[in-house]
Amino acid sequence: MPKETEAHPILDEVEVQKVAKLARLALGPEEIARMASELSAIVGYVQKLSELDTSGIEPTSHVQIEKLALRDDQPRKGLSHDEALSEAPRVVNDGFAVPAFVED
Repeated sequence: MPKETEAHPILDEVEVQKVAKLARLALGPEEIARMASELSAIVGYVQKLSELDTSGIEPTSHVQIEKLALRDDQPRKGLSHDEALSEAPRVVNDGFAVPAFVED
């Protein structure tokens, strides 16, 4: 990923528009410009962090699974096929109907 300069932010408005479209966000021109600036600052900060040598530093936080209070897995009756489909907004070919994926 290129470095940010004053003339060229890390993320430009075209890239922000692409991401907004994928996220199905309707952003106005002012919002796109602001987001390009804010997201570039965030990505720049993360790039700066990745330059640090952390090879000799122990992790300071991690999840210890053995200490988590987990319930025992107990099998139980699930929904029947008809019960599962009964609340679906649309059913096609005896299954859930879902909208098409992201359009190009």
